[in-house]
Amino acid sequence: MAAPACTACPEQAGAEPAQTTGNIVELASGVDDLSTLVTAVQAADLVETLSAEGPYTVFAPTNEAFDELPDGVLEDLLANPDELAGVLTYHVVEGIYCASDLADIDTLTTVQGDEIRISTTDDGVMINDAMVIDANIDASNGVVHVIDGVLIPPVTPDDMQC
Repeated sequence: MAAPACTACPEQAGAEPAQTTGNIVELASGVDDLSTLVTAVQAADLVETLSAEGPYTVFAPTNEAFDELPDGVLEDLLANPDELAGVLTYHVVEGIYCASDLADIDTLTTVQGDEIRISTTDDGVMINDAMVIDANIDASNGVVHVIDGVLIPPVTPDDMQC
């Protein structure tokens, strides 16, 4: 994915001005490898939310990341918009967090309400168990980091049904 420089991120300072990418949903809609995410955002009725002013940091799973979910999980999520919205908003943080910021942070609270873990390895930045594979993609309402896994919110006893 050829990404424009993130003008909001200090490590990109002095970079060529970013192309106009539109908001987060418009950016994702223009990237073939994020088409499953776009379908999920539409199914969860989050287009308007992720098109709003923000700013937001979005950890965007690739199509391959969605394909690696166990059989039936994606289909079940797509059939349950409320549960899908919970999973998708677990990928969103209010504010702009560039890759350089993530290196100094242990956790962030997501829009969904739970925390995600941030760690740095020799290979790069990890969000929970997902690797950031493309960082600092500028959108008019935030920044997108493409990740190689789908983040699943923790299950609490209140979430379990008997």
